[in-house]
Amino acid sequence: MRGVFLAAVLMAMTGGLVAPATAQDTPPPGIKGLYLLGDYPAVTVQPGTTSTVSLRLQNYALPPQRLALSVSGVPKGWTATIIGGGQPVEAAMPATNASVSLDLRLDIPKDAAVGTSTLTVNAQGDTNKVTIPVAVTLAKELPAKLSIQPQLPELRGSSKSSFEYQLTIKNDSGKRVTASLAAQAPQNFDATFTEQYGSQELNAIPIDAGKSKDVKLKVTPPSTVAAGTYKIAVNVSAEDAKASAELAMQITGQPKLDITSTEGILSGRASAGKETAIPIVIVNTGTAPAENVELSGSGPSGWKVEFNPKTIARINPNAKAEAQALITPTEKAIAGDYVTSLRASSKGESASSSFRITVTTSTMWGIAGVGIIGIALLIMVGAVARFGRR
Repeated sequence: MRGVFLAAVLMAMTGGLVAPATAQDTPPPGIKGLYLLGDYPAVTVQPGTTSTVSLRLQNYALPPQRLALSVSGVPKGWTATIIGGGQPVEAAMPATNASVSLDLRLDIPKDAAVGTSTLTVNAQGDTNKVTIPVAVTLAKELPAKLSIQPQLPELRGSSKSSFEYQLTIKNDSGKRVTASLAAQAPQNFDATFTEQYGSQELNAIPIDAGKSKDVKLKVTPPSTVAAGTYKIAVNVSAEDAKASAELAMQITGQPKLDITSTEGILSGRASAGKETAIPIVIVNTGTAPAENVELSGSGPSGWKVEFNPKTIARINPNAKAEAQALITPTEKAIAGDYVTSLRASSKGESASSSFRITVTTSTMWGIAGVGIIGIALLIMVGAVARFGRR
């Protein structure tokens, strides 16, 4: 309890400027003590810029203690600040088997001389002291350095979708570069880069030093692609610098319907005024099941088009289902060829086919027709005989 109270008092004395400690670390076997660590203790920067070096104050198996922080060897005109928890700090106190994250921020004047300077970061306690040298090299031009940041690296849609990825490409070098763009997509996928706002296709894009530009990658899968997850590799290069990012698209699959007859012939025969059953086949050549397939149709005025069954519950990919189109021409239909449209639809997917229906008139209408013609002939003969005698 006394140690906890002392730690609280020390934190209050430092004004709450202590950087937050990370989660508990298990010390390697035989390791004990304080360590001031840095992943990159040697950096190259440009004059007139601000650079940050990440550090870590590690405590292995020692009681917590207050450590004063300082930087020595700072060149004239430079400003070196130790940042912890997003603000300047002058002391830190890592817990036992824990670490504290720190940043060394360097503000370098524009007129600083080109060369290498070594700064030393110190952590001084009552009984322990640790240091780390940081070499800072000033250069007028930095090597080209690129990065890619996708806004949404994974998208989802059907095989009919166009997948558009928003990409931010940053040039972290000290000079303007022209970045070449390339995308490696699965076979038969179409991938093109365009401007962020526009349709102009791009193969390369100029980026000023320290700036970034947004581009759009549009990927169109083939309509026959199977459902699944597909990867796209994006590569950007300029001079000796390269950057890459991996994108993913999840394709859910899409049904694709077609209507034909059992024999593949889109025609049939029907009698005027009589219902005729024409066998039809609905085929799903898509990559997902077609659910609740509704059948409908239309013909010339006065015709009736129905189906048995009217709804098909499910047609799996590369499968088919049979039904009957019940077509009834009007009783007054004249013998000849007519076009009837048959349709199938399922959740936004639809297909239609035109069937040629040859209509034959009934015998009764034929007899009536002969009678009408006979009566007409009799009337004509009577009229000739009557007026001929005059």
